[in-house]
Amino acid sequence: MKKKQSAQKRLIFEGFIALFVALSPILFYSYKYLPEQKIIDFVFFNIGSNGFEDASTAIYFYLTKLIPLLLLIIWFVTSKQWWYHAILIPIAMYSFQLYSAVSNTGNIDENEILYVVAVSMVIIPIVYFIRIKLVDKYVHGIDLKAMDTELQVLKAKQELREEREKLEQRKETLSKKM
Repeated sequence: MKKKQSAQKRLIFEGFIALFVALSPILFYSYKYLPEQKIIDFVFFNIGSNGFEDASTAIYFYLTKLIPLLLLIIWFVTSKQWWYHAILIPIAMYSFQLYSAVSNTGNIDENEILYVVAVSMVIIPIVYFIRIKLVDKYVHGIDLKAMDTELQVLKAKQELREEREKLEQRKETLSKKM
């Protein structure tokens, strides 16, 4: 019974995601159908111009940042590829752009590259490290765990040899004393 309910919830959730992805072009261009006013009243809220020429222009900037950001987040969450962490870079870029558009700093799409470079400096080495591990394991056949266990075995053998040499030296010194 629980499996059936969880499957139904999953199908409903995935249906909403598919619906959002299908409607994203319509949502993206919906600013074209809004009146050019300083404040646009919707059912539950209103949107002002927020430093832009009119509210329609403000909504244009919000939607051109928000819709790709949401699509990238969906892609990041649902991706099963090894490189999915690289999607965080455009997510960071659109996030910083959306923040600058909403916060009304006056400079939109100008200084966000500095923030994206900082995020990229963290993400790119992580993605590259994952790639190297996968290439070593599946292309070159290098299994780091197997190599580590082999090194531990060799180290143990070396320690046993050294211990054996010490015992033989003690044996020789004892035989000389007798």
